Amino acid sequence: MWVAVLSTVAFFGVIAIIIVRSPGWAAVQQTFFDREVLLYSLPKILRRFVTDIFIFLVAECVVLVFALVLAVLRSLQGSVFTPLRLLAIGYIDVFRGIPTILVILLLGVGMPALGLQGVPKSERFWAIVALVLVYSAYVAEVYRAGIESVHPSQTAAARSLGLSRSKSLRFVILPQAVRRVLPPLLNDFIGLQKDAALVFVLGVVDGLGQANIISSGEFDFTPFVALALVYLLITIPQTRFVDHMIQRDRRRRMAGGTA
Repeated sequence: MWVAVLSTVAFFGVIAIIIVRSPGWAAVQQTFFDREVLLYSLPKILRRFVTDIFIFLVAECVVLVFALVLAVLRSLQGSVFTPLRLLAIGYIDVFRGIPTILVILLLGVGMPALGLQGVPKSERFWAIVALVLVYSAYVAEVYRAGIESVHPSQTAAARSLGLSRSKSLRFVILPQAVRRVLPPLLNDFIGLQKDAALVFVLGVVDGLGQANIISSGEFDFTPFVALALVYLLITIPQTRFVDHMIQRDRRRRMAGGTA
């Protein structure tokens, strides 16, 4: 343990010394690590960061349900369900192939420009819709992987007990599938949380927008460093939680295999 600690400290210490003694460090420190600008910008960025949290939470709730519907449609067996499977496959292929920022721009600028009666013009609304459309395609594939990982004998056993196909899926397959894919689901939602900052391109003043405003006024990039620290404080605990869940699931599988 002590060897690991000392080697880690020595490694990062050498990197820090190289960076601090580099010829351009003074200029970089003044431009990216200005203490006064950091303390000034951090509270303002945190107040605007509430917008990102709101967009992320709303989008996540919708994605959880919509993606599960897509995964179930794609997993349906039988020729009668072919149109539904093709529709789900086409949707997933399209929205996995288009960058998220393009979907946000196309919807956030194009839909209000149509001028249709009853069509919302809120940039936040269309940003949420765009994130839901894109991330539902990714999460649907995660769900589908979980569904296909459940052994067919589980379905056969459920059907032999008198459960219909829909009840077998609802009470036997889906609970096991969702439990198995919780770690990758959480990884996708960490990505969704970060991509919520893309609403900035529609003119929404969120955390990134506020950082850009302060940076333009102060001619300094420290506000972006402050925003990066906010994201790190939120995402690192979530990432460690995902690692914990993966390790717990691995120990459970190993215990089951040993038994």
